[in-house]
Amino acid sequence: MISHPAFSCEAWCLRETDLDLDVLAQSESLFALSNGHIGWRGNLDEGAPYELPGSYLNGVHELRPLPYAEAGYGYPESGQTMINVANGKLIRLLVDDEPFDVRYGTLHSHERVLDFAAGVLRRNALWTSPAGRTVHVSSTRLVSLVQRSVAAIEYQIEAVDGPVRLVIQSELVVNEPLPPGSEDPRAAAVLESPLRSQMHASDGMRVELVHRTELSNLLVAAAMDHLVDGPDSMQVLSESFTDMGRVSMTVILEPGQRLRFVKFVTYGWSAERTRQELGDQVDAALTGAHQSGWEGLLAEQRTYLDDFWARADVEVDGDAEIQQAVRFALFHVLQAGARAERRAIPAKGLTGTGYGGHAFWDTETFVLPVLTYTVPTAAAYALAWRHSTLQPALDRAAQLGMKGAAFPWRTITGAECSSYWPAGTAAFHVGADIADALVRYMNATGDTDFEAKIGLELLMQTARFWQSLGHHDVQGRFCIDGVTGPDEYSAVADNNIYTNLMAQHNLVSAVEVAKRNPDRARELGIDEEEMAAWGDAARDMMVPYDDILAVHPQADGFTAHQEWDFAGTSAEEYPLLLNFPYFDLYRKQVVKQADLVLAMHLRGDAFSAEQKAANFRYYERLTVRDSSLSACTQSVMAAEVGHLSLAYDYLAEAALMDLENLEHNTRDGVHIASLAGTWIALVAGLGGMRERGGTLRFAPRLPEGLTRVCFRVLFQGRCLQVETIPGLTIYQLLEGTALEIFHFGEPVIVTKESTSCPTPALVLAPEEANRPTQPAGREPLLRSGRRRIRTAKDLP
Repeated sequence: MISHPAFSCEAWCLRETDLDLDVLAQSESLFALSNGHIGWRGNLDEGAPYELPGSYLNGVHELRPLPYAEAGYGYPESGQTMINVANGKLIRLLVDDEPFDVRYGTLHSHERVLDFAAGVLRRNALWTSPAGRTVHVSSTRLVSLVQRSVAAIEYQIEAVDGPVRLVIQSELVVNEPLPPGSEDPRAAAVLESPLRSQMHASDGMRVELVHRTELSNLLVAAAMDHLVDGPDSMQVLSESFTDMGRVSMTVILEPGQRLRFVKFVTYGWSAERTRQELGDQVDAALTGAHQSGWEGLLAEQRTYLDDFWARADVEVDGDAEIQQAVRFALFHVLQAGARAERRAIPAKGLTGTGYGGHAFWDTETFVLPVLTYTVPTAAAYALAWRHSTLQPALDRAAQLGMKGAAFPWRTITGAECSSYWPAGTAAFHVGADIADALVRYMNATGDTDFEAKIGLELLMQTARFWQSLGHHDVQGRFCIDGVTGPDEYSAVADNNIYTNLMAQHNLVSAVEVAKRNPDRARELGIDEEEMAAWGDAARDMMVPYDDILAVHPQADGFTAHQEWDFAGTSAEEYPLLLNFPYFDLYRKQVVKQADLVLAMHLRGDAFSAEQKAANFRYYERLTVRDSSLSACTQSVMAAEVGHLSLAYDYLAEAALMDLENLEHNTRDGVHIASLAGTWIALVAGLGGMRERGGTLRFAPRLPEGLTRVCFRVLFQGRCLQVETIPGLTIYQLLEGTALEIFHFGEPVIVTKESTSCPTPALVLAPEEANRPTQPAGREPLLRSGRRRIRTAKDLP
């Protein structure tokens, strides 16, 4: 997208200077607005043309059966799919009876701007109708980060070259027709007309609709109201039907005269409240929006984002595209989690229905590290959501014959939605990923209340699961057999190193937190014997090693498998999962996404520097990156082992995943984890940030081409700024008391006075000096020489 001539490269916004309908689907995702509770795709105000209409409420879903050719014990019986709720974005405009439609008449100019600092989507269009009347149309769209249930639009029409009769139809529409479903399993299942009307009403300029889902039995309400500034001659009519509410405004404008109105839209849903209670909720939200007014909503949004950027901004000098991309990424990650509040953070956020709107382990492993160090309250809410789904996880483990909790591979409500057990049920590492996110949050915030009330119970139940799933073999090693790690091209393996090391961390953490909270531990039924068993399992954890190749196999026997025929695989045959049977992928050395390499990032303490370098080089030539989750991890480890130009290339891939539509599925929504990976690649990769035992450690280095990287993180009540320039890193506290950190292993006390630390020379072993190779045709694009030159200064 950003290489498209309609898009400019600007530090604080995404600007589209011309409307290209061929990339409309992608732009609908890129220009989406959300607050974690409400999601509005970036559809045109008038509703058409569109590729995928999208108005979502986090958690609102419908059930669908999961058919099986052969039934099996423990298979999930139904899946969950995120559905569209009432579309409140729609504003249809007729100019002397001609609908404003960009496909007809003459569109003289069209611009849209997603403003990362103001948190709004602006649109300006100059259009002449087929009958020859010209109007200037502008709108500003907002989904409030402050008032959770509120979205709003300011809409203006100006007559340009003569008097015009305008009819504006501001609508709420339910059960919009959707495009056909995709054959790509990553896309959502299409459910037609999932909502059944329970009530509709209109009064003045206010409309309210209440619907219920048929199978999931959720009650969903939406309401809209308007403030109008226009000629006194304007006439207004409101009406409502089962699946639509409409407020129509009719007026004649003279040249230079304007009509301006603000549309407030509010949403609510519940599985428990009554129709009356839910209606009262959306009415109350409308009252709050009215009290703030349009200018008040804008001011609240700006204040919220000013505070966010003050503690979360990442500055990149030397590459304008990466600077734009990291702010785009942070903005979307914030939108995905800011007000989710005890709901899941889906893989696509609320920007599209890709993956059915499901949440995966992506949240804990990629998204929550960003939120933990920038918006810790959002991370706490996401972890609290996992805690709220503990009972289904306990039930699932019992169904599988295990103790503790087995958290789902993919879900909306907490129930398992994956019908393919090798990549679903067998991917037990999600429990350890949750534990890892818990420990990171607790170490970063010192939230002892959260640790006692939520953290310990989750750690206990996941530790119990590992103790139940694993076993000590005849050599006394604790083995975990028959599991699937992050690499979905290698399923149902024994002793997947990522799983084993993350389970080990889970077990150790459960013991430590139980000892810190003895009263709560006794209340939960944790005794000394159980803690000793967890400690024994952690101490004896099996970590395979190939002595002949001097690398760690991803799992038992992996390095003995036949290697995939990369030279014989054409570019058109990627992603492999869409072109080859899984059984062939499972028995070959081919890696979909970083697995062992991710273990080296998250459990770096379990590997020596030499092992990291050797492992990284070995797995680089096997990893095809058929997952958007891979590039950021490869960037982090490339930086750690000293391959800075490769780290830079992978950083760019993660950062541009959606802006360049690299996986050709941005139409289904942006990749929230890959966007979070942009921050990870900059902060954990080039910044070298690691957290060990409640202490931050840094090893910052810059690749050729970048002249400065500066980022801020929240840690233990402080706001720490880390600024790296060639040869030097400057640490400074922007808030809080003195903090001890480590710079390349040396302790440094950081205060509000800046502290400068030199960067040690990078020395690589002779065998590591050459850049690692990747599978044929799967090399990351070289970053050098590919940067845009078109900026805001080049705009017409």
